[in-house]
Amino acid sequence: GAAPAPPRGRRLSGAGGRAMEELATEQEAEESHRQDSVSLLTFILLLTLTILTIWLFKHRRVRFLHETGLAMIYGLIVGVILRYGTPSTSGHDKPFSCSQEDRPFTTLLVNVSGKFFEYTLKGEISPGKIHNVEQNDMLRKVTFDPEVFFNILLPPIIFHAGYSLKKRHFFRNLGSILAYAFLGTAVSCFIIGNLMYGVVKLMKLVGQLSGKFYYTDCLLFGAIISATDPVTVLAIFNELHADVDLYALLFGESVLNDAVAIVLSSSIVAYQPTGENTHAFDAAAFFKSVGVFLGIFSGSFMMGAVTGVVTALISFFFTKLHCFPLLETALFFLMSWSTFLLAEACGFTGVVAVLFCGITQAHYTYNNLSVESRSRTKQLFEVLHFLAENFIFSYMGLALFTFQKHIFSPVFIIGAFVAIFLGRAAHIYPLSFLLNLGRRHKISWNFQHMMMFSGLRGAMAFALAIRDTATYSHQMMFSTTLLIVFFTVWIVGGGTTPMLSWLNIRVGVDPDQDPPPTNDNSERRNRTKQESAWLFRLWYSFDHNYLKPILTHSGPPLTTTLPSWCGLVAHCLTSPQVYDNQEQLREEDSDFILNDGDLTVTYGDTTITANGSSGPHTATTSLDGRRTKSNSEEALERDLGAADHEVTSRGTRLVFPLEDNLMCLSGFTKV
Repeated sequence: GAAPAPPRGRRLSGAGGRAMEELATEQEAEESHRQDSVSLLTFILLLTLTILTIWLFKHRRVRFLHETGLAMIYGLIVGVILRYGTPSTSGHDKPFSCSQEDRPFTTLLVNVSGKFFEYTLKGEISPGKIHNVEQNDMLRKVTFDPEVFFNILLPPIIFHAGYSLKKRHFFRNLGSILAYAFLGTAVSCFIIGNLMYGVVKLMKLVGQLSGKFYYTDCLLFGAIISATDPVTVLAIFNELHADVDLYALLFGESVLNDAVAIVLSSSIVAYQPTGENTHAFDAAAFFKSVGVFLGIFSGSFMMGAVTGVVTALISFFFTKLHCFPLLETALFFLMSWSTFLLAEACGFTGVVAVLFCGITQAHYTYNNLSVESRSRTKQLFEVLHFLAENFIFSYMGLALFTFQKHIFSPVFIIGAFVAIFLGRAAHIYPLSFLLNLGRRHKISWNFQHMMMFSGLRGAMAFALAIRDTATYSHQMMFSTTLLIVFFTVWIVGGGTTPMLSWLNIRVGVDPDQDPPPTNDNSERRNRTKQESAWLFRLWYSFDHNYLKPILTHSGPPLTTTLPSWCGLVAHCLTSPQVYDNQEQLREEDSDFILNDGDLTVTYGDTTITANGSSGPHTATTSLDGRRTKSNSEEALERDLGAADHEVTSRGTRLVFPLEDNLMCLSGFTKV
């Protein structure tokens, strides 16, 4: 016969138990969703409060505290409230032993009473802190995955730096910027790394070191903390209209310095000596790391440039997209962001790729966009850059109290500040001395002191430090980096305005104005033409005559630059709009005069040159009646000055060449 049925009461009890478990699971999911919403709302309110306070500061002309420092203060306040003002809400953590396994698993499937549950790896916990695991679910929610910073918040910040680059002054100082960014960052990294290795040895000697800290860890810390981010200083420079060459040197160094620092850190991580001691010096491993550095940087550079060119070609051939600015802007945005992810997926560095993608987009794709899309893309990435940067600085303040693996060592922190100061000094002063040997316009001592003072650390150093906090050494490096960012943003950033005054650095300078001319005539000769980086000038004619007509709707027609036997190819590759844009390009070129003695008086649309000839605004003639500049030279000046603001005047405008750029003098009021 059939087995007897279980009692009715037991059946009801089992069904009721399962229903209660399902109800509890649903309640936990709903509570988790609510906490997610509260954590995101917290950051939204932080940003809102920061924006309102920024408006108040700008209205009152307060400059002792920048918006990023303000965001950090608000983050600290919220962090204190979350840490000490919210009760623990979870007490279900229980350690299990898996003594049979010799390595951690990324995902675990745990069988609990016949039901399987999935758990993911969050990181290692030291045995001494096994009972101090965070029991506050809210604090866990506001602690983001480090990949969020790299894949979501960093791309718009880095892209905006490349897309809004002031090309004129950047390329005029390109040689010095490359020297500071590449050679200077490497020097700073190795000096800081070696000094910190001495500090670690001292800590071990006095019993302050309770974990492993290798020489490669010290070099990694040197690479991380060498990433400068003078956002506070640059914002004040921009507001006060400080000297444009100093601004270009600091901005260019910080942009390329971030890219070099992240590739340098990847190369140090790739350093794997052979043999028993994996942290000893090995020549083969060293040269392998150098090769990794060159390979990653060059590959990332090529990927960013190629993606920018592909976007330019898409906007070049799909001209009907001009009728739909929304689609055009969306395509531009997606292609730009995908550059970062594509580089990371291929094993390169997305920061380098998206930086050079932004520079390429500004040089080529921007010319193919409709007027509305140009404005939209500029504003879109400016807003994203602003929000992402302030979000990161708010999170820094929050992380001081919500991060669970802080290791603060007074000896290490003091040693780090001393090492950073010495590394920055060895970075700026010797390089400036060597660069001045070949520069016509010297980097003055007050510029060098200001650059030394402006070595703030910010978003990039924080993102690099928080990316890996699995070991004792990396946790100490992250905590120290956080304090260094706080100090430099608050103290150094707040002292920028007094430092400018103390060093007698010019403020209130128009972007097109140069220092007063010297008595030496050689100093007044064609500064832009001669001081623009020679490498840049080598490829510029090729770019202007051949690449721009192919990739954009601007530049000279290929029929005028290619040999006559290439006429068919030239007609096929040249956009019809190029012919329509030629008159407009000449008009834009007319204000950019390179040669000494050029003097142009402009009345409306009529230009009267010094030899008495007059004509349309497109004609530019020198004092002796000769024609000035070739097309490529005119285009060079136009492109280098395209991102700068032009001083316009009512009535008569006199255009004088002072060393490298123009000075507009007027007896009437500026508008």
